[in-house]
Amino acid sequence: MKESMVFDRSSSQDFSSKRHFHWTKKVSSEEDEAAGDTTAPTAAGRKKTSIKQASAAAPSLSPALKKKPQAVAVTRLRSVLSAAFRTRSGSPLGLGTRVVGTLFGNRKGHVHFALQKDPAAPPALLVELASPISGLVREMTSGLVRISLESDKASDPPQKRLLEEPLWRAYCNGKRCGFAARLECEPREWKVLKAVEMISTGAGVLPAAGDDDPDHDGEIMYMRAKFERIVGSRDCEAFYMMNPDRNGSPELSVYLLRL
Repeated sequence: MKESMVFDRSSSQDFSSKRHFHWTKKVSSEEDEAAGDTTAPTAAGRKKTSIKQASAAAPSLSPALKKKPQAVAVTRLRSVLSAAFRTRSGSPLGLGTRVVGTLFGNRKGHVHFALQKDPAAPPALLVELASPISGLVREMTSGLVRISLESDKASDPPQKRLLEEPLWRAYCNGKRCGFAARLECEPREWKVLKAVEMISTGAGVLPAAGDDDPDHDGEIMYMRAKFERIVGSRDCEAFYMMNPDRNGSPELSVYLLRL
């Protein structure tokens, strides 16, 4: 009678253990069947199974873990740049990420390049290139124009802002084309900018100024568009012309570098 009671108690314990820990049998069932073992898994077997599952799951999580710090860094960089633009918005040099660019000049004169925060604002940058406007028109027929303006770093620590540099070495599509000088917006240049103020994107010819200055006679050719501004550092900025329809339109980029 005692033996039967002991047998019943052990069988009930086995049944309860299987009922409460039946999930361990499911986890290791494939390994046990492959090994031909029908006994219940041991604690060591369950530990090995959990380690294998963790190691198998780790590679699937690693790409997400790698991308997360990069996304956070990009978000922080954007917030810093946007804050910098907001703090400078009160000055004429606080351009932002979208600017208005105008290339203009008399048929016999030099190229003028102006950057404005908006069409009605005074130019934050106005430079005169030594190359004639006719040469720039010829370069534009190729469909790709890259203008690079380079200046030298000052030996003393307090540097000017990049847009305030007075003199530049000018390159057009990799070829040296003399120098470019920063100008103050005089009434004559301001008159041209006011004449094209309502034009967002386009090119054309303005009538002659009608004055007696031989350097400014004849019709004025212009090209006007919106530019995307990219700030690499305090010594590097790029302006990319934004074409609404890229069907045969020339691509123009202007780079400002301080070396």
